[in-house]
Amino acid sequence: MTRSSTRTTSFDVAALAGVSQSAVSRAFTPGSSIAEETRQKVLEAARRLNYVPNSIASSLTTKRSNIVALILGNLANPFYVHVMHAFSRKLQEHGRQVLIFTVDAGAESDDAILQVLKYQVDGVILTSAQLSTRMTSMCHDRGIPIVLFNRYIPGSDASGVRCDNTAGGRLLAEAFLAAGAKSYLIVTGDPTATTSGDRVRGFMDRLIEGGIKRTDITQIEGYSSYEGAFSATIRYFSAPDVKRPEAIFGVNDIMAMGVMDALQLRLGIRVPKDLMLAGFDDIPEGRRAPYHLTTVRQPIDQMVNETLAILHLDEPTRPIERGIDRRIAGRLIWRSTIPVPQGNG
Repeated sequence: MTRSSTRTTSFDVAALAGVSQSAVSRAFTPGSSIAEETRQKVLEAARRLNYVPNSIASSLTTKRSNIVALILGNLANPFYVHVMHAFSRKLQEHGRQVLIFTVDAGAESDDAILQVLKYQVDGVILTSAQLSTRMTSMCHDRGIPIVLFNRYIPGSDASGVRCDNTAGGRLLAEAFLAAGAKSYLIVTGDPTATTSGDRVRGFMDRLIEGGIKRTDITQIEGYSSYEGAFSATIRYFSAPDVKRPEAIFGVNDIMAMGVMDALQLRLGIRVPKDLMLAGFDDIPEGRRAPYHLTTVRQPIDQMVNETLAILHLDEPTRPIERGIDRRIAGRLIWRSTIPVPQGNG
């Protein structure tokens, strides 16, 4: 049996409400100028007619889809899951939707951009590390702005918003120095990502300024994941004649959590009694009782707001803003994995 239906249009709603068709459109557009009495008449008519606006039809008229593409590169890190939720919530508050694309950690984003261009998106937010200047230009030439989130790509004219990762690394080094640590292990992330590199650079520079010798700082690869950091910690501490550090910096929280579980559950090393530990990001999981992780908090909401401001989705005729590099300070969150020195509590 063939299904058939008659779809209610905005003209039907306008006729029942006794208003113009443009008033119906404004009633369903967040932020539009319309009298509240008129809006309520439209909504009541729409309810009676079971009318739902057709966003696809609207995009054909306005040339705007109200869809923003979000390209995610490392969903193994819960930080980016929380970022996805923050962008979705903020965009939906303004009547827009998110189209999610994922790429493997460390992989090129060019293929994802080609997929994005098949859709009539109003902007692109990129959290993965690799993007060619050709793809950036292709989007800009089509009037689609790209904003990088929590990273930058040297040589690209794409604008970006990021936590000041270098300064955050310095904050954690200062916390360890204040607690008296003399030897260090750094569990690094994606070697292609500016995020990990900046954190390590800031951390090491501050340690050396504080009198720590380079020979007392060791780096191992944690692959930006819980499992990678867990396994790397087991391998490092199981090596013969290994020099046990007094402090470990996991370049993101999920790696620091993997380190902590490897130390306490497999190696019998207690944190912070035997060894100090810190992460970076302040994901909710790291705040829980088994970890209570000292970290640097990334200001996600502020970073999301700054990203959307650069996209200026409400002003599509404005020229695309290129080359902006907006850094926002993180905040040291001192919990139980680094003993608080006297006078700092």
